[in-house]
Amino acid sequence: MNRFDYVRAASVADAVQAFAPDSRYLAGGTNLIDLMKENVERPGRVIDINQLPLGAIEELAEGGLRLGALVSNADTAYDERIERRYPLLSSAILAGASPQLRNAATNGGNPNQRTRCYYFYDTATPCNKRAPGSGCGAISGVNRIHAILGASDQCIATHPSDMCVALAALDADVRVAGPQGERVISFADYHRLPGDEPWRDNNLQPGELVTGIDLPAEGFAEHYSYLKLRDRLSYAFALVSVAAALRFEDGRIAEARIALGGVAHKPWRKPEAEGLLVGQEPSHGAFLAAADILLAGAVGQGENDFKIPLARKAIVRALRQAADATPQSQIDKRVA
Repeated sequence: MNRFDYVRAASVADAVQAFAPDSRYLAGGTNLIDLMKENVERPGRVIDINQLPLGAIEELAEGGLRLGALVSNADTAYDERIERRYPLLSSAILAGASPQLRNAATNGGNPNQRTRCYYFYDTATPCNKRAPGSGCGAISGVNRIHAILGASDQCIATHPSDMCVALAALDADVRVAGPQGERVISFADYHRLPGDEPWRDNNLQPGELVTGIDLPAEGFAEHYSYLKLRDRLSYAFALVSVAAALRFEDGRIAEARIALGGVAHKPWRKPEAEGLLVGQEPSHGAFLAAADILLAGAVGQGENDFKIPLARKAIVRALRQAADATPQSQIDKRVA
């Protein structure tokens, strides 16, 4: 562990003002502390934001909910309004991590957690995300968990969050505060593909702090499923996950949302795949066609070639579960 300054902020303005180029904000700390112990993160200043007034879930005038940045993932998943109006989000949160981690992890920290790529954590190996210009050990190395979509020749890491896959499908907005004031970022624009700047995970500007996440009024409470496929039944990151949400009118699909996790540097959506389903009755053929559009351009890296057919089957299955109103259980996680 390296030496660092510790600052406890009393307000959002104080936190932003205290930020220096080598600072990191600390909330639940479930990822940052691990990275500091592994010597991947070496901040000169840690700004503790746990005293900020961001610990509530509030109703919005337009009918949605605002998730305070400091509300824990567990309190969010078990909030009665989230369970009733946004069960897709509750299910995705409960699919991730462990109860202990969900009790500590926060809504503001979840979108900012970093990849679990083995090479990112191993400081003895090359990694363009950790050490720009050093190379990517995963491309010709052990890459079973890595990206099949949106990768670059600089980085093939994946984003690890389950919560973010549901937030992407729900079209959430992220509220941030920073040196230039407050702004709102659409969830679709929050995370980045690696391109030639793989060290940038998101579009936050230096010093910006997540203060909340806004959910729209439409929560797809009747027809949804969060399907997560992984190596163990719990406490494992997704090989492939699918957030599927449908709205029906007169037996036909009136609106569709599909987001994938575990396959790219960000939650993966394609509006044209969702648009293909609109106006159709639910069918295996329609779901397959949507899956093919979502996975167009998918490329394996050798050890993760299996993810392409796995994702295709997972998309079809999640859409069928959503259509039948039989969502994947997060208590019995087995997929028969």
